Amino acid sequence: MAGWHPLKKREFVRKLRALGFAGPHRGARQEFLVLGLRRQTIPSNADYSVPQVKMLLRQVETILGRKKSVDEWNAL
Repeated sequence: MAGWHPLKKREFVRKLRALGFAGPHRGARQEFLVLGLRRQTIPSNADYSVPQVKMLLRQVETILGRKKSVDEWNAL
């Protein structure tokens, strides 16, 4: 089983687009992706640490209404 690892912003956005999100769109301060009527903000830093990836994934899971395992996330 593969563990968590840091991601580049570009890779994170690619994974969210594979889940059905549209964007990224420019906001007033940060970019965001859209799924239906829900938004997921994208932090502006180029690299995301493991704790930051986990926090963002929890937000995405809330939007999707289901959990994503590490293996499912890494397979995207």
